[in-house]
Amino acid sequence: MINVEVCIDNIESLFTAQKSGAGRIELCSSLALGGLTPSSGLIELAVKHASVPVYTMIRPRDGDFLYSSFEVEMMLKEIHSARSLGAQGVVFGVLNEDAQIDKDILKSLMRESAGLGVTFHRAIDCCRDVHSAVEAVMSAGCERILTSGLADNAYDGRAVINQMVKQSAGRLSVMAGAGINSDNVGMIIKESGICEVHLSGKKLRASHMKKITACGKLPEFLSINVTDADNIDMLKSAVNPF
Repeated sequence: MINVEVCIDNIESLFTAQKSGAGRIELCSSLALGGLTPSSGLIELAVKHASVPVYTMIRPRDGDFLYSSFEVEMMLKEIHSARSLGAQGVVFGVLNEDAQIDKDILKSLMRESAGLGVTFHRAIDCCRDVHSAVEAVMSAGCERILTSGLADNAYDGRAVINQMVKQSAGRLSVMAGAGINSDNVGMIIKESGICEVHLSGKKLRASHMKKITACGKLPEFLSINVTDADNIDMLKSAVNPF
């Protein structure tokens, strides 16, 4: 059975995702920036209303995954906060200046994450040696890797994802993510051997405001990115045979 994780950055999308059969939620802010740490208010409310596990993104800023000591301190505090608010897991990734896993920082983050599930996210797709990176993540004790197989999307990276699945040999789950939809998910599953997929399934919906002010005429105020039930439903149907 294929588990479908849906990444969201607003409370409206939580209800849509779980109603459509999401098996897990990756909770973020700012999906347009690749996903950042969500607010404590969003975490608390999502956990309160979630019927599936909620994994909180731990990412203090956009851009690369080479973090300063101050940013690492922020990440540690954010993990502590996510646990105290009831999240079941956390999602993070850390690299060094040589584009490999920063094992020391990862060890610190894992220590703070004791008792939580941990997904190492697509920072791994920026590594120059993916084999060593997978070994480092497994050695650290992460339960899952989210990856597009070092490609722009999981379909193009499916051969590398398959190599990662074989390397991990069941010691952790390799979850395919980036560019996954109902049209390509079947081929990705068949050729990579994964049992988890990750997507946002977003659409733009119009504002529910009845009157648009002069300020509201700016494009960013006229629509909202939310999870689309049809996208998740079609993907769930596509993975049912597996």
